[in-house]
Amino acid sequence: MLRYVLTRFAIWIPSVLVVMLAVYALAFYGAGDPIKLIFLRAPGDVAYNPQRIEAIRESAGLNKPFIVQFGLYIWNLLHGQFGNSLTSGRSVWAMVSAAAPVSFQLAICSIILTAVVAIPLGMIAALNQNSRIDYAILGSALFLWAIPAYVAGPLLMVGLIVLLPGASVPYGWGGILDVRILLPLLVLSFQPIALIVRQTRAAVIEVLSEDFVRTARAKGVPEIMVALRHILRPVLTPVVTQLGLIMITIVNGAIFVELVFGLPGLGRLTVQALINSDYPVILAITLIGSFLVMVSNLLVDVLYPLLDPRANDSRRSR
Repeated sequence: MLRYVLTRFAIWIPSVLVVMLAVYALAFYGAGDPIKLIFLRAPGDVAYNPQRIEAIRESAGLNKPFIVQFGLYIWNLLHGQFGNSLTSGRSVWAMVSAAAPVSFQLAICSIILTAVVAIPLGMIAALNQNSRIDYAILGSALFLWAIPAYVAGPLLMVGLIVLLPGASVPYGWGGILDVRILLPLLVLSFQPIALIVRQTRAAVIEVLSEDFVRTARAKGVPEIMVALRHILRPVLTPVVTQLGLIMITIVNGAIFVELVFGLPGLGRLTVQALINSDYPVILAITLIGSFLVMVSNLLVDVLYPLLDPRANDSRRSR
């Protein structure tokens, strides 16, 4: 197992380098000069001082060729230096460290909510296949999947104010136990819930045709015990494999959710960095996002043999 984990890390490193190179190239060639953007937004005639702009670009190392800038960034990264923001001058690590806990808490709660809601609903839909209950659950899942976070967030916020005129707008961050977190948590969980409901339903329908399920029913085992003892564990195997896709969905949705609800997380920081063409911040967040997806996929590979021993046997036989 240790060798397998190290192999996955070895494969992940060049992949992340390619992603970071592509992001750096997009920021370098397509987003504009961040130093000029700073001066253009400044009041007065300071925006028309090319000598000062060039001096700041030189001090920030932005006058060097693209490949030299990228090489210096990777070299500093290997020494644990994420650099400083080009717009604020703050340490990128300090900015990311302040924003990351908000996004991580939101993501963990979203995964828990998805598992608690989606797996039972998927099992209920499959056990009542082709019934009204099945159609209602599956239709609701498709509806949630079709609504993007940047649409669902404002709609729910307006709906809350219309239905409860005395309620305060759920805007800002007061911790994971704050009541204001409920609405953004729901919006962030919509698409993951829809994904897991459909995956669980399909897995349960497949397991219901297995001999051990028919045998348990023939022995008179209560339906609830059949579902919990004989169906749940085989169903978790294909559901867990979707963890990487769920993490990607949450990372993408967090950008819009944090922006709509005013949460000071990585998503909001990403938008600010993109607007300001702040290369170091963009690259740091890209690195964190790639690491989260990689860890999610690695966790799936580790949990898969525990849920399905046959996968462990096939891995040993290779």
